[in-house]
Amino acid sequence: MRVLTVNAGSSSLKLRLLGSQDETLHSRDLAADTAGIDVRGLADAMAAWERPDVVGHRVVHGGTRFSGPVRVDQGVRQQLYDLTDLAPLHQPKSLAALDAVTAQLPDVPAVASFDTAFHATLPAAASTYAVPREWRERYAIRRYGFHGLSHAYCARRVAAMMERPIEELRIVTCHLGAGASLAAVVGGRSVDTTMGFTPLEGLVMATRSGTVDPGLVLWLEEHEHLSPHEVATVLEERSGLTGLAGTGDMVAVEHAAACGDADARLALDVYLHRLVAGIGAMAAATGGLDALAFTGGVGEHSTVLRRRVGQRLAFLGVAVDDQRNGDIPGAADGEADTDITASGSPTRTFVVAAREDLQLAAEARRVMGQA
Repeated sequence: MRVLTVNAGSSSLKLRLLGSQDETLHSRDLAADTAGIDVRGLADAMAAWERPDVVGHRVVHGGTRFSGPVRVDQGVRQQLYDLTDLAPLHQPKSLAALDAVTAQLPDVPAVASFDTAFHATLPAAASTYAVPREWRERYAIRRYGFHGLSHAYCARRVAAMMERPIEELRIVTCHLGAGASLAAVVGGRSVDTTMGFTPLEGLVMATRSGTVDPGLVLWLEEHEHLSPHEVATVLEERSGLTGLAGTGDMVAVEHAAACGDADARLALDVYLHRLVAGIGAMAAATGGLDALAFTGGVGEHSTVLRRRVGQRLAFLGVAVDDQRNGDIPGAADGEADTDITASGSPTRTFVVAAREDLQLAAEARRVMGQA
């Protein structure tokens, strides 16, 4: 079964046509911004490529309605539209991609997979905010978590590399890119994560602050006379590494820090502090740690970050081999699946290429009955 995977991001639409053995038959990244999707590029790709049997779409938010992949019909599409208020920055882009691809392939079934769905298994203790019941019930306020497709793929890829059933493993997956989050995975199920009601909670990211004291938000609104929208814009777009070091590019931050830039050094220290603390919290949620995995652009390419994390997590049995960590075959091509564990370490450490397309394809085939 050929699967076309559609991954709508903030600035691009990633298309991958996968064959029956998950081989990449075709690949194209199209522009996608506030002006819309590159429809001409999409039409050209669809005309030149083999016809898929099913299309798998990444949708950021499934709310409480969708805890797994679902075949899209008009009723499902309307429910996805109704969830826009929970993800106003991301959901419209997912829906625009769904509509654009459907217009090109009207007779090909479409399956929606959700970034929030993997975290639907969070226990109530991990998913519930300590706010009044009427808020929680009226607005479906809870910790949803995101990056679920990446965390799910990463966890099962680690299990395959360890040659052990995922059902017996305790894994912390680190999706570190422009957006960043952690997941505590026990037996293949998410039991905790760092992102919450929105993708703003948790780790320091490229332009997002991560977790801040909510009292600070209220204080800024009062003392700086900022509207909620203005505060949200700063926390989303002008904070994180950008707010600390002037750039959200981890490569540039690491280079500046190595050259003695004080702001860049502080940015790395803050990033690392939040990351290590988060991994420790995830390991507490899993009740121990069999494996730690890095994925995403930063996770796959930052040798320095992985080494420093390993040093800080020695108490959890983590130890990174310097040679393996610094020489990862295929890293430049996005094919970095490598065991970087130091000899004798009780906790295995891996670098895994982010392949949300493979997770989308697996879920699409499962929905269509050909898992």
